[in-house]
Order: sequence, then C-alpha cells, then structure tokens
Amino acid sequence: MDCLFCKILNKEIPADVIYEDDKVIAFNDISPQAPTHALIIPRKHISTLNDIEPEDCEVVGHMTMVAAKIAEQQGFAADGYRTVFNCNSHGGQTVYHIHLHLLGGKPMGWPPYQDTLKTPV
Repeated sequence: MDCLFCKILNKEIPADVIYEDDKVIAFNDISPQAPTHALIIPRKHISTLNDIEPEDCEVVGHMTMVAAKIAEQQGFAADGYRTVFNCNSHGGQTVYHIHLHLLGGKPMGWPPYQDTLKTPV
C-alpha cells in the first residue's frame, strides 16, 4: 500500500511519535498550525470518514479520547483545544488514511480561515 501514514505505522518513515497503543498512534504534524499540532491515526487503514464501518466506531471514539489525554499531558486541556477530521478533497484531506488533528496551546478563532470563494457580482 502506498499510504504515507501506513508507512509511518510500519516504521518505514520516521515520525515524532508522542503516543501509541494497540489501536492508534499519535505524532507531531510536520507543518504545525498551532504550538501543539498532533495527528492521531488508527492502526487500521481507513481511507476517509465515509469508509468507516460499524466495527470502526470504537477506534474512532478512542482517537478522541487519546486527543483529550494528549491535551491533558501537554497542559492545555483546561484552556481548550480543537480537534478536526478532514474528509476528501473539499474537506481538506490530503492523506487518505483517517486522522484526527489535535491543535492546542493558543486561542483559536472562528472561522479557522478566510473563505477563498468569491461572491458573484
């Protein structure tokens, strides 16, 4: 399989791993958008949120619990943080192995970015 995150799981590509267990691993994003920007991925390859099966619900829930655990360990759980799943190209997904972004360590605004679509004149 030619999946970047599967290669990280298989130790073919190095990553700055900050958490791992039998269901998921978490590592620091190589292009952080916040003081802490971690990616939490399941060990099972699931391409997009649209591909989640009923038997995957436990691991997806576990991913969110791991995000909370990391936020606590990093010291920003009480102040708050953001978690994001991107799905497919319009959702901003660039690696097709589901992953939960954990961003924290600074106040987050909303919307997270300026909409680039132009309003018709």
